[in-house]
Amino acid sequence: MSNDFLSLANVGVQKLRPYQAGKPTDELERELGITDIVKLASNENPLGLSESVKLALQKELTELTRYPDANGFYLKQALATKYSVNNDQITLGNGSNDLLELIARAFVDSSHEVMFAEHAFVVYPLVTQAIGATAVVVKAKDYGHDLSAMAAAITDKTKLIFIANPNNPTGTFLEKAELKDFLSKVPKQVLVVLDEAYFEYAAPERRGNAIAWVKEFPNLIVSRTFSKAYGLAGLRVGYSISHPEIADILNRVRQPFNCNALALKAAETVLQDEQYLAQSVALNNAGMKDLSAFFDENNLAYIPSMGNFITVNVGSFSDNKMADKKAVDKKTGDQVYQALLQEGVIVRPITGYGLPNHLRISIGTEAENQRFKQALTKVLNLQ
Repeated sequence: MSNDFLSLANVGVQKLRPYQAGKPTDELERELGITDIVKLASNENPLGLSESVKLALQKELTELTRYPDANGFYLKQALATKYSVNNDQITLGNGSNDLLELIARAFVDSSHEVMFAEHAFVVYPLVTQAIGATAVVVKAKDYGHDLSAMAAAITDKTKLIFIANPNNPTGTFLEKAELKDFLSKVPKQVLVVLDEAYFEYAAPERRGNAIAWVKEFPNLIVSRTFSKAYGLAGLRVGYSISHPEIADILNRVRQPFNCNALALKAAETVLQDEQYLAQSVALNNAGMKDLSAFFDENNLAYIPSMGNFITVNVGSFSDNKMADKKAVDKKTGDQVYQALLQEGVIVRPITGYGLPNHLRISIGTEAENQRFKQALTKVLNLQ
């Protein structure tokens, strides 16, 4: 008779399903026996590692028998200088995902509500369920956050609100004026996490300085990552900036050495590599323009994005022009995803986000984007 270990787990954990990451290229190679695979599934930086980081990591290799600095002093110092904050406002995480969970576990229990938008980052409902809190999912507005509805949904039980800007997986963006107006309506005892994992890709003239807002709104926590525009996804390092008392609480529950030595050194180095960041953003802007034009030409509806990805509706077409095309099959996102795998192209199905007809496409290099366009043309018979 087997042991029923599931019954021993916390109630919230019993109902969880593991987070499904983008399919790795080697997994597809094993499954289908194909090579020359293009992966556009995980919003990774296609530029490759910064040369300055490569040099810094080579030097750091000789010290790997030592524990890293548990407090991440030099990275915190670099962040504090860049953003004009104090070191005691910064919490470091094993990627920004680590921080999202830390915040929830430090401040929320089963008597509380956690609010987030429909089609928002999957980690928000996962961590909410894991700690046994009540999820309040506010219906999306144009695939993004409806801040008026979110403000109206706040109750005495609301403890934490997650807002992703730009939003993943839809790429929608909230303007600085509407964000500040929303923050002014949130009670001081309710924490707001502004998840800015894709902040660097948003148009500079439209970005608000949320880190500076922390002085005005002490209940605001801003989280960012080095995984995207800074190209360090494999090293897992992120950070949050908040009121010092909030940062102190987070640092009490943060695991010792949650950022490894290579991650700390790489993040400190690339933060100062402005040329690499500019190249990353330029490459993304060019790819975004290219894929948007391709979707327009083929009458595929997509969600304009401020991230390093674009979400396209492959299950229906944006107007009736496609009626002139012959043998156009209407497929779900999952069906198109599977067909693209056969062509050696990995993208991200987002049925789990409530978008069964959509796929999220990471912006790649020019060659990778071309491979994707060719594969999608074949799969949807767009010619």
